[in-house]
Amino acid sequence: MNLSICGRHLDVTPAIREYVVNKLARVLRHFDHIIDVQVMLSVEPLRHTAEVTMRLRGKDIHCEAQDENLYAAIDLLADKIDRQVIKHKDKVQSHATESVKRLPAAA
Repeated sequence: MNLSICGRHLDVTPAIREYVVNKLARVLRHFDHIIDVQVMLSVEPLRHTAEVTMRLRGKDIHCEAQDENLYAAIDLLADKIDRQVIKHKDKVQSHATESVKRLPAAA
């Protein structure tokens, strides 16, 4: 997984980088076919925004979260992206064909 973290009106410190990596590691527990992750952190007065674009095989997932605190925005973002990745994984698995033995016999 390629991870790029950049900041808009913000210097990305090693502490922020480590926090983002630890939060996104949760997503890897559920789904390991992630190609690329781009995280954009931005700071405006009284509004901190965290955005992520995650490239999976066959789909791009984008999430955005805002809060008054940057770390809280990153937490919200991690929850959102985790839910979307689990939803994508369930869709991919549910479209798998069932074996012929499990199909009901046609009368």
